[in-house]
Amino acid sequence: MTEMNFEQARFNMVEQQVRTWDVLDPRVLEALHTTPREDFVPAEFRKLAYADIFIPLGHGETMLKPVIEGRMLQVLQIQPTDTVLQVGTGSGYLAALLAKLARYVYSVDVNREFVLQAETRLATHNLTNVRVECGDAAKGWNMYAPYDVITCTGSFPEDVPQGLLENLAIGGRMFAIIGEAPVMQATLITRVDKQEWSRECVFETEVPALRHIEKPRRFVL
Repeated sequence: MTEMNFEQARFNMVEQQVRTWDVLDPRVLEALHTTPREDFVPAEFRKLAYADIFIPLGHGETMLKPVIEGRMLQVLQIQPTDTVLQVGTGSGYLAALLAKLARYVYSVDVNREFVLQAETRLATHNLTNVRVECGDAAKGWNMYAPYDVITCTGSFPEDVPQGLLENLAIGGRMFAIIGEAPVMQATLITRVDKQEWSRECVFETEVPALRHIEKPRRFVL
């Protein structure tokens, strides 16, 4: 597939997949149009970069579908002054999109290989307002808190840990997928004040759980 084909595939992804999921924010669409997704997928899946599928990344992890990424970015209403925490760097693609929308992005992943790959990919595209670190941010990442936006690329089987909720600035927004298969809820969480967070279910989906997040215990008779 030539670069020209990739440009057409990118256009088709935005217009035929993402837009049809009611993603109409011009800044989000521009970020999707100008970020070559093929540069962020494993080489063997390069030709599938714009397909409506979860792309395997190795180590049991997958890349979110483009429609989920687009919808996530739209509901978060990211501003050019926002500081973002991304829980789960994965391929680095979503970090690249976030970097085009926000002031600064802190992206954290438990897998050092993903961190190194993402750093290289982001540097190749001259995205200097992203810091990628190796660690487990699923229960909170206090180092640069509070954050205006937090986005999680894996799911929480039961609920978002309190430590991560506390990392949100007042007025801040978090995107988290909560629940267990087959029904998980993509949820927008907004910190209303010091002690209160509001929640809104945005859509239903199914994605793997974040690493090191314990599943709720079930009683067996």
